[in-house]
Amino acid sequence: MSLEPPFRKIIHVDMDAFFASVEQLDQPELRGVPLAVGGGGKRGVVAAASYEARAFGVRSAMSGIIASRLCPQLIFVPPRFERYKEVSAQISTIFHQHTDLVEPLSLDEAYLDVTHHKKGNPSASLIASEIRKEILKLTGLHASAGISINKFVAKIASDINKPNGQKTIPPEEVLSFLENLDIRKFFGIGKVTADKMYGLGIFTGADLKLKSEDYLETHFGKNGRYYYRAVRGVHHSEVSPERIQKSVGAERTFSENISSEVFLEGKIIALAEELSKRLGRSKLSGKTITLKLKYADFNTQTRSKTLPYFIADKDLITAAATELLYQEVLSNSVRLLGISMGKLNNEKKEAIKGPPVSVQLNIDF
Repeated sequence: MSLEPPFRKIIHVDMDAFFASVEQLDQPELRGVPLAVGGGGKRGVVAAASYEARAFGVRSAMSGIIASRLCPQLIFVPPRFERYKEVSAQISTIFHQHTDLVEPLSLDEAYLDVTHHKKGNPSASLIASEIRKEILKLTGLHASAGISINKFVAKIASDINKPNGQKTIPPEEVLSFLENLDIRKFFGIGKVTADKMYGLGIFTGADLKLKSEDYLETHFGKNGRYYYRAVRGVHHSEVSPERIQKSVGAERTFSENISSEVFLEGKIIALAEELSKRLGRSKLSGKTITLKLKYADFNTQTRSKTLPYFIADKDLITAAATELLYQEVLSNSVRLLGISMGKLNNEKKEAIKGPPVSVQLNIDF
């Protein structure tokens, strides 16, 4: 298996510390200071951290207490998701001025396929630079970008020159780039998998490339095939403007741990009502309901059930989730409870995809 056409010109745009940057943009007094979006209390979690805070080791998904210990001068501000959505929509308009093939991953990042550019610019690197300038001019915010032949490499590249930078990996450099890359930088390889690979003597892409597909599947299951292909630059996932939503959920972290199923029942009712409203707004229903329990020791457990029919009604959701709650005894007190609905009634929708385009190695990147 080797790297060969057809190639596409893919850009991954990633806003720099998006939530925190929006807060610093709107509140000048917060500029240049360590800032965390989220809560700093006993149950608080960092949703985003400014680069000033990251210098102290503060990261998203970190406990607010730990973040405060790392950076005593850290300022916490509550999230304003409506504002973030507003800015994200402005950024999206810029993307669509360049291509219709835009796949949003979240409010702050997206893939763009610019193989066919609306303005006729043949250089993906220049397009990315232009987009970043337009974002800065319109929103006052900085973005970083990665440019390459597929989504996998472009996403890795976007992180290399952060913040406010970009990196292009042209076709002829993809294989050497991946071979020299620490496997911790591979998209899809988390800390646990990286540690396991280290134990097997796999430290770089070159080490990974020496392993057979059978070897990787033996040690990493179905993900082994993905790793085998990824390190060879093979990634056929296309930019899909209409990404099909796989699930809808709602969850809550409690101010105090709950150790009784009876008290959790009341929380299920509230979450079921919220989930029902979210499904209704999206005109969705689902068959598979999942109950998520995060215990006091931070271990997480999920319990799922697939129904023979689609549901979105709050009472039906409550009944199914409550049944899952009593499926087995709680192993500890609960700090977080969540309900999600999967196997949605949108699975037959097809995403818009760009036609395959054969491009030679001397393509202008």
